[in-house]
Amino acid sequence: MSTDNPKDGAGNGAEEIESPEVEEAVEKVGPASELAGAIEAEDEVDASGADPEPGNGATGTAADQEPDSRVAVSGEPEPEDPFIAGDGAVLGRDFLLPGVDPGDTDPYKWHTGAKIEAGGTAAIEVKDLVKQFGRTRILNGLNLDLPDDQISMVLGPSGTGKSVLIKHIVGLLYPDSGDVLVKGQSVPDLSDDDLFEMRKKFGLLFQDGALFGSMNIFDNVAFPLRQHTDRGEDEIEHVVTRRLREVGLGEAHYKMPNELSGGMRKRAGFARALVLDPEIVMFDEPDSGLDPVRTALLCELIREVHAENGGCYLVISHDLGTARRIADFIAVLWKGRIVESGPKDELFESENEFVHQFLRADVTGPLAMD
Repeated sequence: MSTDNPKDGAGNGAEEIESPEVEEAVEKVGPASELAGAIEAEDEVDASGADPEPGNGATGTAADQEPDSRVAVSGEPEPEDPFIAGDGAVLGRDFLLPGVDPGDTDPYKWHTGAKIEAGGTAAIEVKDLVKQFGRTRILNGLNLDLPDDQISMVLGPSGTGKSVLIKHIVGLLYPDSGDVLVKGQSVPDLSDDDLFEMRKKFGLLFQDGALFGSMNIFDNVAFPLRQHTDRGEDEIEHVVTRRLREVGLGEAHYKMPNELSGGMRKRAGFARALVLDPEIVMFDEPDSGLDPVRTALLCELIREVHAENGGCYLVISHDLGTARRIADFIAVLWKGRIVESGPKDELFESENEFVHQFLRADVTGPLAMD
């Protein structure tokens, strides 16, 4: 190897590599991320005057290292066979998936696809839905049909896009690609006026009830009727009183939201979601923040109201007790796609390794803490 030590453009010493051993190491290493380590190891061997052992030289020390599982950085080489999404985007280069290594060439190996609901009519159809924020892709080709006249639940780990899915269904977010159909209407294609009319088909219960703090419970529940209908006050009072009685708040008309417990605020939000007799009712984690008894009571209330009114109910949650109590149909969401969906009894007996782990809260399986 040359003993000359010319300066590079930055003023740093840079040895010119002429050793055939080093050139052979460069050819064996391949990826640029391993090249520097291989050259450094060969230089150390030359400096010591020792002959490298056959098959145990610098190339072994670099190539045998475990791959780095951290998020890809700019300039890092892509794997030979990167995962390419349905829209042509490359994992690690064009987008990242929460909880997925950028070098994973098959992040959906556990996703067995949705089951067909025999004899069911879909009230909501989600087709190849993609949504990305910056480089982080939350939904990545999600497909899901939610049956009418059933209580459906979308379960999944935290941060997998359950609330983002709801926002697409009601038109609060628009997909980067794909489509969402509600009763056969494409939500992204609707005009503002038509979208406003379509939203009247929905009732939505937010996580904390989302009541207006300056209004009493009666006025909170009456708000949709006064805003979207021409009904007189006598008729509004009749509807609001009936709905408040259904959720066990018949004596709380004139209380303010800050005078109610968390469970009572959720029930008031449920009453408000029902006053327009919606065809579709959605619940965003209705069991969060409630003790087990009140969660069970709320689940029983949801079942009773659904049995009386019918329609498509969609519950977003990760609580297995709630799923067992109220769900007719379950879909499991992970990595921005549905792992598996179908009738509740079939899902709880699923042989899919991820579904089996998640629905039994098992520590052994594909889902880890990352």
